[in-house]
Amino acid sequence: MEKSNNIHISNHPLIGEKLSTLRSINTSPELFRNLVAELTSLLIYEATFDLKTLSLDIETPLQKTRGMKIDGAISIVPILRAGLGMVDSALKIIPTAKVWHIGVKRDEDTLEPIEYYVNKPNVEKANTCIVLDPMLATGGSLSAVCSILKSWGVNNIRYIGLLAAPEGVKRLEDDHPDISMFVASIDSHLDENGYIVPGLGDAGDRQFDTL
Repeated sequence: MEKSNNIHISNHPLIGEKLSTLRSINTSPELFRNLVAELTSLLIYEATFDLKTLSLDIETPLQKTRGMKIDGAISIVPILRAGLGMVDSALKIIPTAKVWHIGVKRDEDTLEPIEYYVNKPNVEKANTCIVLDPMLATGGSLSAVCSILKSWGVNNIRYIGLLAAPEGVKRLEDDHPDISMFVASIDSHLDENGYIVPGLGDAGDRQFDTL
């Protein structure tokens, strides 16, 4: 697919190695969960490189100097259920972040999103939302979540995922051209069942051992 300015594909060797292990059919659920967490931590760094900051005075053991802090609040939005495995790692990097939960699942017949849980938070307490979901397949669920966030008044949204399909990337670019995507890889295509190929299978099932 043609490279878009909205999609950021990591070329970091650590991410490439961990993703390769994550894909393997021989990777246990425990190791799979650990790798999802590690990859999330690495991608968080890449997805927050341009956050606005404020300058502040601090005092070291030796003298006063200038430091910085993030300007504004951040909310982490895992798409249930697979996105849950990415939350703890994101909070370790951004411990002051709020966590908002939105439940959207894919209808296995139509491949379209079905909203099943939404609890509107205090949106005024966040001006940046980072949406977490390991797989960007058809893009329907992610697009629906972004639409919900925008309806709440959120205008700075970024997506972090492990794998994306060209079809999902195009869907999000068509529906939400203002949203940046940060992923470890864009794979070849979707199969007839809407799974990413070569992919890694169902990320939720592999994390929670429900195969």
